[in-house]
Amino acid sequence: MYPDLSYFFHDLFGTDVDNWTSIFKTFGVFLALTFISAYHIIKKELIRKEEEGLIQKIIIENPNESVSAWKESLINGLIGFFFGFKIPYIYQNFEAFKADPASQIFTSDGNYLTGSLLGVLLAVYYYFNIKNQPPVPKGTKLYEHPYQKAGTIILIAAFTGILGSRLLSILENLDSFFEDPMGQLLSGSGLTIYGGLILAAICVALYARKIGIKVAHMADVAAPALLLGYGVGRMGCQLSGDGDWGIANTAPKPDWFIFPDWAWAYDYPRNVADLYQRGEKIADCVGNFCTHLNPPVFPTPIYEVITSLILFFIVWSYRKKIKTPGRLFFLYVFLSGFSRFFVEMIRVNPRYDLLGLGWSMSQWISAILVFVGLIGFFKLRGDKKPEHDYTIPDMPVEKEVKNS
Repeated sequence: MYPDLSYFFHDLFGTDVDNWTSIFKTFGVFLALTFISAYHIIKKELIRKEEEGLIQKIIIENPNESVSAWKESLINGLIGFFFGFKIPYIYQNFEAFKADPASQIFTSDGNYLTGSLLGVLLAVYYYFNIKNQPPVPKGTKLYEHPYQKAGTIILIAAFTGILGSRLLSILENLDSFFEDPMGQLLSGSGLTIYGGLILAAICVALYARKIGIKVAHMADVAAPALLLGYGVGRMGCQLSGDGDWGIANTAPKPDWFIFPDWAWAYDYPRNVADLYQRGEKIADCVGNFCTHLNPPVFPTPIYEVITSLILFFIVWSYRKKIKTPGRLFFLYVFLSGFSRFFVEMIRVNPRYDLLGLGWSMSQWISAILVFVGLIGFFKLRGDKKPEHDYTIPDMPVEKEVKNS
């Protein structure tokens, strides 16, 4: 396992573990790759849908330039203050930052002098940079391509997805939350994917509607991106050993299981979760992460990576064949809910004795998603003509916005 990149480089080059590269947590790296991969899929699909005439350019009205300049300078000034405030403090407390970055970032400790200096410099730079651009009269009609909003969509999905995942995880583990509220809120581990999917879906749908992209088209664009991103994220769970594994598995590997032994039962050596939930010590081990699980468990992240990639290729192959907007998304909902339901049977999660079934919260949500996916998919069946997006009345368009 690679709790952070220092352990990966140790295996690759023989460098020391827990050095400065330990600030790059493996799960965090793969979380970033999750959103990067989703961004490229969303951008590609928005371009395709616009070229096919299914969605249209986004018409905007140029705001008063002086207000825009102040707004941009204020935002960038605050960003500059944050980095100037925290970077010197992190440098002076690097050992504590390596051990727990979140606890050092989300504190009121920092350097107010460098924070104020960098904030003012960035604010002034952006203010005059915008003011010196050729003015565009207020009321001029501008337009952007939908794909130019892909970055904003990903930022909204990333923030609300992580927030929703954390909130549902806290709901599932209220005892741990009451013991350490701030630690649980700021923890990067223990994210429950369905909480993130639900909150992010709501927020992205509201944003899409606001900028004039039909929600059904946005949902279809998101479907393959969600599957690919989920698979990449589960790679991070597996490689870091973040505790998102299955129940103990001491049964011998059956003859029908053609994969390696470690794919049947795995002990997750040097896993990141055991820094907090101590497992069995590894003999002659060097570093902060020196435990493994005994007994071994089902490596459920591996199963989810494989199923997510298979489902991604299925949805990706059907994205042009399914013409009715929204139907591809309901196919994704059904397939992802179906696969997650069965994986949950061997995952470590709290169980609830509701209707005598003893399912986890994720299983209940999966069952609901399977039902919703089936209803939506068949309700929208039929060879309907591709539905175009909102019709925007003709108006004079004078300038294309190149960057969003």
